[in-house]
Amino acid sequence: MLKEFGREIWIADGPDVSVFGFHYPTRMAVMRLSSGDLFIWSPIQLSESFRAVVDALGRVRHIVAPNSLHHLFLPEWKRAYPEASLYAPPGLREKRGDIDFDADLGNASSPDWADDIDQVLMQGNRITTEVVFFHIKSGTVLFTDLIQQIPANRLSGWRAVVARLDLMMGPEPSVPRKFRLAFTNRSGARDSLKRIFAWPAEKVLMAHGTPVEEDARAFLRRAFGWLSK
Repeated sequence: MLKEFGREIWIADGPDVSVFGFHYPTRMAVMRLSSGDLFIWSPIQLSESFRAVVDALGRVRHIVAPNSLHHLFLPEWKRAYPEASLYAPPGLREKRGDIDFDADLGNASSPDWADDIDQVLMQGNRITTEVVFFHIKSGTVLFTDLIQQIPANRLSGWRAVVARLDLMMGPEPSVPRKFRLAFTNRSGARDSLKRIFAWPAEKVLMAHGTPVEEDARAFLRRAFGWLSK
Protein backbone atom coordinates (compact mmCIF):
# COMPACT_ATOMS: atom_id res chain seq x y z
CA MET A 1 0.00 0.00 0.00
CA LEU A 2 2.64 2.52 1.05
CA LYS A 3 5.94 2.60 -0.80
CA GLU A 4 8.97 4.40 0.55
CA PHE A 5 9.91 7.10 -1.94
CA GLY A 6 12.80 8.65 -0.05
CA ARG A 7 13.85 9.74 3.39
CA GLU A 8 10.69 10.31 5.48
CA ILE A 9 8.33 10.21 2.48
CA TRP A 10 5.99 7.43 1.33
CA ILE A 11 3.57 7.21 -1.60
CA ALA A 12 0.42 5.19 -2.25
CA ASP A 13 -1.60 4.68 -5.42
CA GLY A 14 -5.37 4.53 -5.08
CA PRO A 15 -8.30 3.57 -7.30
CA ASP A 16 -9.05 5.47 -10.49
CA VAL A 17 -11.39 8.43 -10.50
CA SER A 18 -13.55 9.35 -13.50
CA VAL A 19 -13.45 12.89 -14.90
CA PHE A 20 -15.41 13.65 -18.09
CA GLY A 21 -15.16 10.04 -19.19
CA PHE A 22 -11.44 9.72 -18.48
CA HIS A 23 -10.22 7.41 -15.75
CA TYR A 24 -7.30 8.92 -13.86
CA PRO A 25 -5.08 7.02 -11.44
CA THR A 26 -4.75 8.60 -8.01
CA ARG A 27 -1.68 9.01 -5.83
CA MET A 28 -0.97 10.49 -2.43
CA ALA A 29 2.10 11.09 -0.32
CA VAL A 30 2.79 10.89 3.39
CA MET A 31 5.66 12.93 4.82
CA ARG A 32 6.87 12.53 8.37
CA LEU A 33 7.90 15.85 9.88
CA SER A 34 10.76 16.42 12.31
CA SER A 35 8.14 16.50 15.07
CA GLY A 36 7.09 12.95 14.18
CA ASP A 37 3.69 14.13 12.95
CA LEU A 38 2.43 13.20 9.48
CA PHE A 39 1.69 15.55 6.58
CA ILE A 40 -0.84 14.02 4.16
CA TRP A 41 -0.65 15.32 0.56
CA SER A 42 -3.58 14.80 -1.85
CA PRO A 43 -5.26 11.97 0.10
CA ILE A 44 -6.69 9.00 -1.76
CA GLN A 45 -9.60 6.79 -0.72
CA LEU A 46 -9.20 5.63 2.87
CA SER A 47 -9.87 2.05 3.95
CA GLU A 48 -9.45 0.55 7.41
CA SER A 49 -6.45 -1.50 6.31
CA PHE A 50 -4.79 1.50 4.70
CA ARG A 51 -5.48 3.61 7.76
CA ALA A 52 -3.65 1.07 9.91
CA VAL A 53 -0.60 1.33 7.66
CA VAL A 54 -0.64 5.13 7.86
CA ASP A 55 -1.09 5.10 11.63
CA ALA A 56 1.99 2.93 12.00
CA LEU A 57 4.09 5.82 10.66
CA GLY A 58 2.94 8.41 13.19
CA ARG A 59 0.12 10.80 14.08
CA VAL A 60 -1.77 12.36 11.19
CA ARG A 61 -1.59 16.08 11.94
CA HIS A 62 -1.95 17.90 8.60
CA ILE A 63 -4.21 16.95 5.66
CA VAL A 64 -3.59 18.99 2.52
CA ALA A 65 -5.53 19.44 -0.71
CA PRO A 66 -2.87 20.82 -3.09
CA ASN A 67 -5.32 22.29 -5.60
CA SER A 68 -9.05 22.87 -5.99
CA LEU A 69 -9.47 19.73 -8.15
CA HIS A 70 -8.27 17.23 -5.54
CA HIS A 71 -10.92 17.13 -2.84
CA LEU A 72 -12.99 13.96 -3.26
CA PHE A 73 -11.61 12.08 -0.26
CA LEU A 74 -11.08 14.95 2.17
CA PRO A 75 -14.30 14.36 4.16
CA GLU A 76 -13.50 10.74 4.96
CA TRP A 77 -9.98 11.64 6.09
CA LYS A 78 -11.33 14.41 8.30
CA ARG A 79 -13.83 12.00 9.84
CA ALA A 80 -11.07 9.48 10.49
CA TYR A 81 -8.72 12.13 11.92
CA PRO A 82 -10.89 14.84 13.51
CA GLU A 83 -7.95 16.28 15.45
CA ALA A 84 -5.90 16.82 12.30
CA SER A 85 -5.93 20.21 10.56
CA LEU A 86 -7.42 20.34 7.06
CA TYR A 87 -5.91 22.86 4.64
CA ALA A 88 -7.57 24.43 1.60
CA PRO A 89 -5.81 25.71 -1.53
CA PRO A 90 -7.12 28.86 -3.24
CA GLY A 91 -10.66 28.37 -4.55
CA LEU A 92 -11.58 25.19 -2.70
CA ARG A 93 -13.46 26.75 0.21
CA GLU A 94 -15.92 28.26 -2.26
CA LYS A 95 -16.20 25.01 -4.20
CA ARG A 96 -16.69 22.76 -1.17
CA GLY A 97 -18.77 24.72 1.29
CA ASP A 98 -19.71 21.42 2.94
CA ILE A 99 -16.16 20.91 4.21
CA ASP A 100 -14.99 22.66 7.37
CA PHE A 101 -11.40 23.67 6.60
CA ASP A 102 -9.09 24.71 9.40
CA ALA A 103 -6.69 26.91 7.43
CA ASP A 104 -5.72 28.11 3.96
CA LEU A 105 -2.57 27.34 2.02
CA GLY A 106 -0.54 30.32 0.88
CA ASN A 107 2.71 31.21 -0.81
CA ALA A 108 4.80 30.35 2.24
CA SER A 109 5.00 27.29 4.46
CA SER A 110 3.16 27.09 7.75
CA PRO A 111 5.48 27.23 10.78
CA ASP A 112 4.21 23.73 11.56
CA TRP A 113 6.15 22.28 8.63
CA ALA A 114 8.50 25.05 7.43
CA ASP A 115 11.60 23.14 8.59
CA ASP A 116 10.64 20.13 6.48
CA ILE A 117 8.54 21.33 3.54
CA ASP A 118 8.68 24.46 1.38
CA GLN A 119 5.81 25.56 -0.83
CA VAL A 120 4.88 28.02 -3.55
CA LEU A 121 1.61 28.98 -5.23
CA MET A 122 1.79 28.46 -8.98
CA GLN A 123 0.20 31.75 -9.90
CA GLY A 124 -1.75 32.82 -12.96
CA ASN A 125 -3.69 29.71 -14.03
CA ARG A 126 -7.43 29.93 -14.74
CA ILE A 127 -8.09 26.23 -14.10
CA THR A 128 -6.62 26.06 -10.62
CA THR A 129 -4.01 27.69 -8.42
CA GLU A 130 -1.87 24.74 -7.47
CA VAL A 131 0.33 24.65 -4.39
CA VAL A 132 3.65 23.04 -5.31
CA PHE A 133 5.56 21.52 -2.39
CA PHE A 134 9.21 20.64 -1.84
CA HIS A 135 10.07 17.94 0.69
CA ILE A 136 13.52 18.91 1.90
CA LYS A 137 14.84 15.63 3.33
CA SER A 138 14.11 13.62 0.18
CA GLY A 139 14.63 16.43 -2.33
CA THR A 140 11.17 15.77 -3.80
CA VAL A 141 9.07 18.35 -5.65
CA LEU A 142 5.37 17.47 -5.51
CA PHE A 143 3.07 18.51 -8.36
CA THR A 144 -0.59 17.56 -8.53
CA ASP A 145 -2.08 18.31 -11.96
CA LEU A 146 0.33 20.80 -13.52
CA ILE A 147 2.54 17.90 -14.60
CA GLN A 148 0.88 14.68 -15.77
CA GLN A 149 1.42 11.57 -17.84
CA ILE A 150 -0.93 8.81 -18.98
CA PRO A 151 0.65 5.49 -20.10
CA ALA A 152 0.24 4.90 -23.84
CA ASN A 153 -1.57 1.58 -23.29
CA ARG A 154 -4.09 3.01 -20.85
CA LEU A 155 -6.42 4.72 -23.34
CA SER A 156 -7.79 3.90 -26.78
CA GLY A 157 -10.06 5.45 -29.40
CA TRP A 158 -11.07 9.08 -29.08
CA ARG A 159 -9.83 9.27 -25.49
CA ALA A 160 -6.30 8.43 -26.61
CA VAL A 161 -6.52 11.07 -29.35
CA VAL A 162 -7.65 13.72 -26.87
CA ALA A 163 -4.93 12.76 -24.38
CA ARG A 164 -2.23 12.96 -27.06
CA LEU A 165 -3.46 16.36 -28.19
CA ASP A 166 -3.36 17.44 -24.54
CA LEU A 167 0.33 16.38 -24.37
CA MET A 168 -0.41 13.78 -21.71
CA MET A 169 0.92 10.66 -23.44
CA GLY A 170 4.50 11.65 -24.17
CA PRO A 171 7.66 9.73 -23.23
CA GLU A 172 7.95 11.71 -19.99
CA PRO A 173 5.49 13.68 -17.85
CA SER A 174 4.68 17.19 -19.07
CA VAL A 175 2.37 20.13 -18.52
CA PRO A 176 -0.95 19.34 -20.27
CA ARG A 177 -1.88 21.69 -23.10
CA LYS A 178 -5.06 22.83 -21.34
CA PHE A 179 -3.02 24.04 -18.36
CA ARG A 180 -0.54 25.80 -20.65
CA LEU A 181 -3.35 27.70 -22.34
CA ALA A 182 -4.87 28.55 -18.95
CA PHE A 183 -1.80 30.51 -17.80
CA THR A 184 -3.12 34.00 -18.42
CA ASN A 185 -0.69 35.65 -16.01
CA ARG A 186 2.58 34.26 -17.30
CA SER A 187 4.66 36.81 -15.47
CA GLY A 188 3.25 35.60 -12.15
CA ALA A 189 3.80 31.99 -13.18
CA ARG A 190 7.43 32.71 -14.06
CA ASP A 191 7.96 34.27 -10.63
CA SER A 192 6.67 31.04 -9.07
CA LEU A 193 8.93 28.99 -11.33
CA LYS A 194 12.00 30.88 -10.16
CA ARG A 195 11.41 29.59 -6.65
CA ILE A 196 10.76 26.05 -7.88
CA PHE A 197 13.90 26.04 -10.03
CA ALA A 198 15.93 27.21 -7.02
CA TRP A 199 15.03 24.12 -4.98
CA PRO A 200 17.77 21.45 -4.87
CA ALA A 201 15.39 18.94 -6.44
CA GLU A 202 16.36 15.30 -6.77
CA LYS A 203 12.94 13.81 -7.59
CA VAL A 204 9.58 14.95 -8.95
CA LEU A 205 6.35 13.32 -7.81
CA MET A 206 2.94 13.90 -9.38
CA ALA A 207 -0.58 12.67 -8.73
CA HIS A 208 -0.95 11.31 -12.27
CA GLY A 209 2.13 9.91 -13.95
CA THR A 210 5.46 8.15 -13.54
CA PRO A 211 7.63 9.84 -10.90
CA VAL A 212 10.94 11.31 -12.02
CA GLU A 213 13.73 9.90 -9.86
CA GLU A 214 16.87 11.32 -11.49
CA ASP A 215 18.01 14.60 -13.08
CA ALA A 216 14.98 16.29 -11.53
CA ARG A 217 16.17 19.85 -12.05
CA ALA A 218 16.84 19.26 -15.75
CA PHE A 219 13.44 17.61 -16.08
CA LEU A 220 11.67 20.59 -14.50
CA ARG A 221 13.35 22.99 -16.92
CA ARG A 222 12.26 20.83 -19.85
CA ALA A 223 8.71 20.56 -18.53
CA PHE A 224 8.36 24.33 -18.17
CA GLY A 225 10.65 25.40 -21.00
CA TRP A 226 7.68 26.75 -22.95
CA LEU A 227 6.84 29.08 -20.04
CA SER A 228 10.28 30.12 -18.88
CA LYS A 229 11.35 31.58 -22.24
